[in-house]
Amino acid sequence: MLSPGGGSTVRIRTRVPAPPEQVHDACLDMDLHRASLAGSAETATTSSGSARLGVGDEVTFSARHLGRRWSMTARVTEGDRPHRFVDEQVRGPFGSFRHVHEFRADGGGGTVMTDEVTFRPPLPPLGLVAVPVLRWYLRRLLRRRARFLARRFDQ
Repeated sequence: MLSPGGGSTVRIRTRVPAPPEQVHDACLDMDLHRASLAGSAETATTSSGSARLGVGDEVTFSARHLGRRWSMTARVTEGDRPHRFVDEQVRGPFGSFRHVHEFRADGGGGTVMTDEVTFRPPLPPLGLVAVPVLRWYLRRLLRRRARFLARRFDQ
């Protein structure tokens, strides 16, 4: 979906076989984050020095994506454990980047995890050409990470 300001939103939902508290906490664990995206040689350096993020903490991700090394610093700007948290780009390649993580008990002991990323590409309007590729790539990354978490709790 493309917004009038040139931004776009990618949303995926995944069932994870664990309660919302555990899934929420796992999503804030940078050691798990690195493991979930090992194929891109991702690093995650936190401002607090702790592997687990909290509201106000920043993390700088560096990884190889689309054949190039990228860095992005995001800050956790909102938190409501175990229901949701939000991280937003502070510095990085996007015009803007906001990732809302939501966790809802599914009634069967598991969690429906929703990832919603809203972004604007760099260098509008030229960057608009990149939106379809970015949407495809972000959806792929989000699904890979979600499957990793689901498998982690399914063991």
